Amino acid sequence: MQKSLLSAAGLLAITLLVGCGSAKSPATLSNDVAAAEQKSATDIADAQKKASQDNARASAKVDNEKTDLNNTEARGAYDIAIKDAEGIHRVSLEKCTAFDGDPEKKCKDQADADYDAAKANARVAQVSTTR
Repeated sequence: MQKSLLSAAGLLAITLLVGCGSAKSPATLSNDVAAAEQKSATDIADAQKKASQDNARASAKVDNEKTDLNNTEARGAYDIAIKDAEGIHRVSLEKCTAFDGDPEKKCKDQADADYDAAKANARVAQVSTTR
């Protein structure tokens, strides 16, 4: 046991002697510390720049996806409004057959005018909500 204790003490003494000879001078240490701090600051700045660019790209992608969603919703609302207008037009024209002659023509003209107005309104609504 004493032999292993002496061996450990000897190793420690050799390590201390070898380590003592490799200490850096204060000027070298100061330069090395300054270089390490500069490297660290540069690495942090690079990471911040990359993170900022990644965030900007992701934000642009989200904005594009929001725009696509908005445009799809606008197209869907337009399609629904047109189908609704077509149904109302069809029913109105059918009701016009209850008349004869000039009243029937006036009824159909009014149904056509209402249909055209509904289509125009649907188009305006679509354009106003599309980006």
